[in-house]
Amino acid sequence: MAEKKNSISVEGLSIGFGSQPLVNRLRFQLNAGELCAIVGANGIGKSTLLRTLAKLQPKLAGEIYLHEKKMHSLTPNDLAKTLSVVLTEPIASKNLTVQELIALGRQPYTNWLGNISRNDKDVILQSLHTFELHDIRHKKCHELSDGQLQRVLIARAMAQDTSIILLDEPTTHLDLHHKVYILKLLQQLAHEYQKTILFTTHEIGLAIQLCDKMLVLDGKENPFNDPCQLIEEGHFERLFPKEMVQFDPKTGGFKINK
Repeated sequence: MAEKKNSISVEGLSIGFGSQPLVNRLRFQLNAGELCAIVGANGIGKSTLLRTLAKLQPKLAGEIYLHEKKMHSLTPNDLAKTLSVVLTEPIASKNLTVQELIALGRQPYTNWLGNISRNDKDVILQSLHTFELHDIRHKKCHELSDGQLQRVLIARAMAQDTSIILLDEPTTHLDLHHKVYILKLLQQLAHEYQKTILFTTHEIGLAIQLCDKMLVLDGKENPFNDPCQLIEEGHFERLFPKEMVQFDPKTGGFKINK
């Protein structure tokens, strides 16, 4: 069996704002082909961690390695060819068509004039096909539903052709059907294309069913493991106050205490 390739690893990472850490001394490692969710209560630091891993805000301590290279040693262009990000912020212009927005993912590979090559066009068409967007490729982004726009943003990340994809709350504002659809799409992208995908979510039950690994931010241990092991160790049961909600290890979901 071939040895798994390490894509992203974190050693003693502390994150936060100013000199005040939100999360201290994080340690975890993800390989190619793995889908991982970051879960935890509101305000615990999920989005802050994702933004730090994307180099959108500075770390307070520790190291982030991408393919065993320190992230801060990578040039901006090398980083853009290694890591792509899908955030919750509105896109710069919803007047772009679906195809135009996806084409922006090829920016790290175009020349200084931004000319699209034949290979770039093939990658864009592949992204349109993979995410079933070909029929709406000429639609303006402001004409799309939330679920369609989320697919387009993930397709743009795929067109960027990075080995690592980070997503902040990719299922926000979606109904249950589209939440499942997006998460299964991410699972397919990780497993079939050997991408390393890390995302934040409040959908803990869905993440337990679909993810290979999970990072539970609890402000103390911040455990990282496969979902079954985390359930056995009781980490989900300690996430929220027991008088309000309780985790059922048999179903992998939460129930309200009456």
